Amino acid sequence: MRGARLVLIPLMLLLASCGGGSSSGPGGTVVAPATPVVQLRGLAIGGATLVPVAVSSSATVSTLDPAALKTLVDAGTTAGSAVTGTPTCAITTYTLKYHTIDSAGADTSANTAIIVPSGTNPVCQGGRPVLLYAHGTSVQKSTDMANLSATEPRLIAAMFAAQGYIVVAPNYVGYAGSTAGYHPYLDAQQQSSDMIDALRAARSIFGSIGAGASSRLMVTGYSQGGFVALATQRAMQTQYASEFKVTAAAPLSGPYALTLFGDTIFNGAPSTGSAGFIPMLITAGQRAGANLYTSTSDIYEARYATGIDTLLPGTQGLGDLVAAGKLPNDVLFAADSLPQAAGYASFFGADHLIKTSYRDAYLADLKANPCNASSATPLNCAPAQSLRKWLLKNDLRTYTPNVPLFLCGGDEDPLVPYANTTSTAAYFRAQSASGLQLTVLNVDDASLTGPFLTTRAEFAAAKELLRRTTLNQTGSAAAADQAVKDAYHAGLVAPFCLREARAFLDSAPSQ
Repeated sequence: MRGARLVLIPLMLLLASCGGGSSSGPGGTVVAPATPVVQLRGLAIGGATLVPVAVSSSATVSTLDPAALKTLVDAGTTAGSAVTGTPTCAITTYTLKYHTIDSAGADTSANTAIIVPSGTNPVCQGGRPVLLYAHGTSVQKSTDMANLSATEPRLIAAMFAAQGYIVVAPNYVGYAGSTAGYHPYLDAQQQSSDMIDALRAARSIFGSIGAGASSRLMVTGYSQGGFVALATQRAMQTQYASEFKVTAAAPLSGPYALTLFGDTIFNGAPSTGSAGFIPMLITAGQRAGANLYTSTSDIYEARYATGIDTLLPGTQGLGDLVAAGKLPNDVLFAADSLPQAAGYASFFGADHLIKTSYRDAYLADLKANPCNASSATPLNCAPAQSLRKWLLKNDLRTYTPNVPLFLCGGDEDPLVPYANTTSTAAYFRAQSASGLQLTVLNVDDASLTGPFLTTRAEFAAAKELLRRTTLNQTGSAAAADQAVKDAYHAGLVAPFCLREARAFLDSAPSQ
């Protein structure tokens, strides 16, 4: 069913206690049946609001023409229009508020950006494909995919909307004016519900904003959004197949294999940014009833325990939070806490986030109840430790996609290890499902033959250009290597994976 919907909760349980459709109370008084409860999920709250775009310090426009968008992209995106392509369509951006659910299943509101293409080129007219996009991790509540002055929204607008896609990009519960005091980070059930509800609400107002949609529906996302995109495709396939017909999906650089991801971190090889995303993940699980702690001091060192459950997302970036002493600079574990993988010494120190007693309990459970024993059955395990149980519940290696699927990432990623991609692809292939349509791209593959050779060569050139530029500016090889590491996940890999995702989605046959 398209658009918003009203779903009436059955009254059978209520009526059973009364013996039928109506009944008599004391003294023979007729008691009317209770009013059916309306499910609000997916209903728009009001109409779409136009979001002007700043084209200079003193001027805004309602519709951004292709030339102006190209200027913005070239000024603020790695490789600019050389990667995104020259914009073909003008774009108009809206924001829409809608009903969804929080981690406990209660009604709450969220916002989505809707970016609509227009113009005289046939690509920009008529029934256009819809792209449901899931954004990456942010620790700031102000994050808004309708804000084209920010890098990710601008990149998605240029990569997809300016090439003829109607983009629906939810901001998620916890962001962009959401009244929730937390974000359900990597909660697969809630986040996929949020995405689906945003699409339902958007469909209901497409007509009022001139968004003529075709039957082609694409799902993609990057980083956290890669996880959310795959969770959303899974939900549409396994729970809402009669409502949504996904044409193709392209999850990119996501932490799909959460048990492997978490076990690797606690086993001594943490990922960059762990001091931010681990508290977000733990808070999400606690809010969803996973009982991850009795008190935050069960997990975190005293210096950080108070208020950490309401810290993220907030008003400050990670650097500011570190400077303010509210988070350590990615020092997760004590200096003497073991094991420690080679090359990960910076994640161990005196000013650490996670209590050694908590890490030891996690590792004891990992030893007693290991997961990821095989590609075919990685989740054939029964962890007893509460965080590992939550990771297992949200690991996405539980089904086989029945639509064309494109996975992309880079194998030197310091934020979301590429093992998430390889292990998920291996799981899908090990199911030996007939008709599996899976394409995988490692942009850092240096082989001189094989698919995506041009993109892989361009990615290598972009890395080398950044390294040489930094070396020339600083004279430091260490600084040059660090610059590449800092830019790798979001600045370098993202544009190239998104470009190949667009080509994949463009060519996918309609279902």
